[in-house]
Amino acid sequence: MESQDELQEPILQSLPDPPAHSEGNSRLEKVLNDHQLPYFKRLRLASWIELKLLFRLAAPTVFVYMINNLMSLSTRVFAGHLGNLELAAASLGNSGVQLFAYGLMLGMGSAVETLCGQAYGAHRYEMLGTYLQRATVVLTITGIPITMIYLFSEPILLLLREPSKVAAAAAVFVYGLIPQVFAYAVNFPIQKFLQAQSIVNPPAVISATTLVLHLFLTWLAVYQMGLGLIGTSLVLSLSWWIIVGAQFIYIVKSSRCKRTWNGFTLQAFSGLWEFVKLSLASAIMLCLETWYFQILVLIAGLLKNPEIALDSLAVCTAVSALLFMVSVGFNAAASVRVSNELGAGNPKSAAFSVVMVTLVSFIIAVIEAVIVLALRDVISYAFTSGETVANAVSELCPFLAVTLVLNGVQPVLSGVAVGCGWQAFVAYVNVGCYYVVGIPVGCLLGFKFDLGAKGIWGGMIGGTVMQTFILLWVTLCTDWNKEVEKARKRLDYWEDKEPEKS
Repeated sequence: MESQDELQEPILQSLPDPPAHSEGNSRLEKVLNDHQLPYFKRLRLASWIELKLLFRLAAPTVFVYMINNLMSLSTRVFAGHLGNLELAAASLGNSGVQLFAYGLMLGMGSAVETLCGQAYGAHRYEMLGTYLQRATVVLTITGIPITMIYLFSEPILLLLREPSKVAAAAAVFVYGLIPQVFAYAVNFPIQKFLQAQSIVNPPAVISATTLVLHLFLTWLAVYQMGLGLIGTSLVLSLSWWIIVGAQFIYIVKSSRCKRTWNGFTLQAFSGLWEFVKLSLASAIMLCLETWYFQILVLIAGLLKNPEIALDSLAVCTAVSALLFMVSVGFNAAASVRVSNELGAGNPKSAAFSVVMVTLVSFIIAVIEAVIVLALRDVISYAFTSGETVANAVSELCPFLAVTLVLNGVQPVLSGVAVGCGWQAFVAYVNVGCYYVVGIPVGCLLGFKFDLGAKGIWGGMIGGTVMQTFILLWVTLCTDWNKEVEKARKRLDYWEDKEPEKS
């Protein structure tokens, strides 16, 4: 029998040789439109092409997100080995305050993802550098009011009725994260700028190198210099700035960015309000998702014996966040693939990419869930040696497993939404599913029916299930030819915003 590669090679060789950056895109559209091939052979060829494109994007991107999350996770591990109070404080500071900035900045940065991805697919390369700089200006300004929230984090946490000892320690941790806010403001636009061009390997190398340095510096700050909780967060901020600096040097020096980066321009300060409005729709969409499980931690602080509840949730959310990076990587890959294909005018390729990325991400998520259930009794010992916390974590692991499976689909569909520019619609869906259904049901189960953290988490899972099915239905009903036309109009509109073309 002929091998799969032998069957594919004659057909692939017969296709025209397009420019390197769009080689896979053009061949995929050609195969999907070649009705002379038998259906299953066409499907197999298209799947092979798409999987190569997908993993070329997703694997390094997953690695980058995993490494970045490992930096935050390792910071909490160091804090946990200082004591249970420090672990609870780092968890509350991270999940209760820091994720506020993360969600807002990442959300506003996703506007760059939509515009840069579609512009690159349409070969409008000169627009990418301007979008990058404009987004950086907007996000840096946004960082100023966020800093005030960080500075007043202790009274805010006390107002939310968090325990006073935990709130005071969490505030100390948060103060050290203030420089990280402005690192986010630069990092996320750079990240989306590079991803839109399928430049994913250099950021992976930068992140891996920085993680090694981060672990050493954190050990130095905690165990050699005795800086304690504030030392762990200051080192985390420094590590993020190292990543930002290295990525920017790559953009300036690399030949791969010579078409998309033409130096600094005053155009970055024009059309800011229009960009703010687009960014806000993106921010609302992703903030509502990011803050959802942040609220789980805040509500858990109101339960009986809040320190154990926070510690057990800290372990579960840390594991969830780490594995969630796999889905976020596929989210980014989906966004890049869909936006590039729409910008290039390839509706069938865009639709096929959605199917493939969702299927692959779901299969990986199921495997993750099975592994977590198998290790449910020992997971917590990586964070703390307490047996009470270990038992509480074991009871929560079934909820963690369900969350992981949902995370295999929901973030990918959100990535499709970003690639298409549907952020405003998804924001409305998130409000209804998460905040009208999920949180109230979770509070009812947790407090009224006295199910504690399990009840709160169970109700919030219900909101995620509802949101996932709505996005899945909308995606299945999408007219991709219309999406191509919308992408073209969007790019024409934003290109007209450039001063020299007005």
